[in-house]
Amino acid sequence: MKLPRLEIKNLKVESENLYGLQILHLSDLHINKKTKVEDINNLVSFCDKLKYDFLALTGDIIDCKPNKIIPQLEALNLLKGVFYVSGNHDLFYGIKKLKALLSNFTFLDNKTTFIRYQNRDIALAGISDRFSKFFKIKREEKKVFEFLKNNKDTILLAHQPKDYSLAVNSNTKLFLCGHTHGGQVFPFHYFVKLFQPFLAGVFYKKDTCIYVNKGLGTWGIDFRYKADSEITLLKLINN
Repeated sequence: MKLPRLEIKNLKVESENLYGLQILHLSDLHINKKTKVEDINNLVSFCDKLKYDFLALTGDIIDCKPNKIIPQLEALNLLKGVFYVSGNHDLFYGIKKLKALLSNFTFLDNKTTFIRYQNRDIALAGISDRFSKFFKIKREEKKVFEFLKNNKDTILLAHQPKDYSLAVNSNTKLFLCGHTHGGQVFPFHYFVKLFQPFLAGVFYKKDTCIYVNKGLGTWGIDFRYKADSEITLLKLINN
């Protein structure tokens, strides 16, 4: 796992109470048996040097059974201020064990919470991955929708860009996701676009700002081409 240069993105949001909020966004680490503990330690050290209000981790943390990579996950568990949702790979390899090993993180699948920012409550929610139904996990979209709809300053985490409609329809101000890897290897981004509404980067739909993270790891082949890995600091600014 090679660490890329930090990207800094200014995102325009339709909520003055969110102005100035800084979110470190990671996604798609795909940690497996070949991932060195040293690489995870370097990631944690890199993030520790940054100033952010919370860290959003949008799924596909692992790419093998958690009990095969306990040292790596114990190292990752040292990251601070993490709120995360699962991805399809996490569900496949074992979300319960993953949750136990990442005990310092806040798990947000189908959950809602508030974070304190400048003496105000920011509403934060997560939705489980679309593959949840294959693992007998109910996606509580109605619960999450009502929470977001009934609050003003709102952020939604999901794994797949496809869930952007939940954010837009509930008037959520910021929607963060991953999954696509930005296509990972050109020209496969054309294939990804057949299944996902957004490939990578910043998009706006109605009053919702959408950010799709290209991810830090790889899947299938340990290679990227014209879809660089990503660690991004998101700064929310006045629209």
